[in-house]
Amino acid sequence: VQLQASGGGLVQAGGSLRLSCAASGRTFSTYHMGWFRQAPGKEREFAAAISWSGGRTYYSDSVKGRFTISRDNAKNTVYLQMTNLKSEDTAVYYCAASPILKIYSDQNGYDYWGQGTEVTVSS
Repeated sequence: VQLQASGGGLVQAGGSLRLSCAASGRTFSTYHMGWFRQAPGKEREFAAAISWSGGRTYYSDSVKGRFTISRDNAKNTVYLQMTNLKSEDTAVYYCAASPILKIYSDQNGYDYWGQGTEVTVSS
C-alpha cells in the first residue's frame, strides 16, 4: 500500500483544514487507518484512527471534539477534518495503514506510512 497525504497549509487559529490520504491498491478497504503528527522538536504522536469499515473511530484527548476522521473506501481515501485549530496543532501530519491492529494509538502497529503534510497554525 502506498499512501499520499495532502491538504496541509497555513491557517489562522480557530480555522479549519481537511487533510486527505489517498491510498493505492485494491485492498484499502481492509486496512485500519491512522493519522499521527509530529510537532517541531517533539516525538510523533497519535491523533486519530478509524477501523477498516469506518465503524469505529479513535481520537487522542488533545484533538477529541475538534478533529473528525472518516474514510471513503470507494475512493481509497481517508480524511482528517480539523476544526478550531490551535497553535499547538502545528505539526507534520502522517497517515498510516495496518491490516491488523490491536492498539490504534500504537504507531509500531502500522505497516505503511505516507510522506506527511505540514500544518501550520498561526496565533
